[in-house]
Amino acid sequence: MIGLLQRVTNASVTVDGERIGEIGRGLLVFVAVHRDDRETDIARLAERILTYRVFPDTAGRMNRSLIDESLGLLLVPQFTLAADTRKGTRASFTRAAAPEMGEAYFGQLVAACKTRLGTVATGRFAANMQVNLTNDGPVTFWLES
Repeated sequence: MIGLLQRVTNASVTVDGERIGEIGRGLLVFVAVHRDDRETDIARLAERILTYRVFPDTAGRMNRSLIDESLGLLLVPQFTLAADTRKGTRASFTRAAAPEMGEAYFGQLVAACKTRLGTVATGRFAANMQVNLTNDGPVTFWLES
């Protein structure tokens, strides 16, 4: 699984003109599932998202996590992160999970994060979404399970 993690001051996702998820300060994470991912990857990515140290401590060093700071989390499914872009000028999606698997794993990731965090905002699987964000830093990390 892939998580493209961005520290934000705010983020929201809109589908068909309706805002379906939003957070203030926290993390926006775009999520992709590879076809060879296993259920153990779900727990590993959830743990990394929740505990990855990207927020500043009192000395200004990135030593605090989402859990430490009790901030917002917005998870957005984005299968294009699993694309193979090494050849040509068109992406190949053969490494991405089938839609059924991707949706199931994304749902399980949301549930795993909710267990520890409580509230998790989300995008909608297979929808055309408009995502707005203000990246803080900018701080962006590519996480893989």
